[in-house]
Amino acid sequence: MSALLGKKIGMTNVFSSDGKLVPVTVVQAGPCVVTQIKTKETDGYNALQLGFDEKKVEKLNKPMAGHLKKASDKGFCVLREFRTNDLEDVKAGATIGIDVFAVGDKVNISGISKGRGFQGTIKRHGFSRGPETHGSRNHRKPGSIGNSAWPGRVFKGKKLPGHMGTNRETVKNLTIVDIKHKDNLLLVKGAVPGFKTGILEVQKTDKK
Repeated sequence: MSALLGKKIGMTNVFSSDGKLVPVTVVQAGPCVVTQIKTKETDGYNALQLGFDEKKVEKLNKPMAGHLKKASDKGFCVLREFRTNDLEDVKAGATIGIDVFAVGDKVNISGISKGRGFQGTIKRHGFSRGPETHGSRNHRKPGSIGNSAWPGRVFKGKKLPGHMGTNRETVKNLTIVDIKHKDNLLLVKGAVPGFKTGILEVQKTDKK
């Protein structure tokens, strides 16, 4: 299994072997517990369900506690599925650690982006602003958004002000710069979606 659930700790920078200063995101990846194994025969597809961030069983509702009891005596805050065909040596209740990754691996990281509330077209879509001179009355307005008599409405999908953020985002082909095995930390080059302590999905990729 080449995927783990993790938590975003924050950003810092480290020096590479050639002396360059590299910005990195610190991700606490795993350990994760296999809470369910799905196969084509029983569910129609092959996948592993992983649990992350332990939680007291007493704080779970009865359906969730009964589901997790089949594989582990622990409770988890987060459950996610990952499609995989490598199910031969995996058993329910097994622990998957940070050892599935190595320095130099390329990973795709998915998470929920930061919420930014209601924003205008300049911040939300990168529109240009109007003249800043006195009397223009068009500093940050979106401008014309439709025609006159026909169609007499605004077309769907028009870029307009609205709610921004809290979307699922994926950043691809990030490089693992360093691994702190003792603390289960991945140092990944660049930025990843979400806020500090946000839940992330880290998956290894073979794409160059």
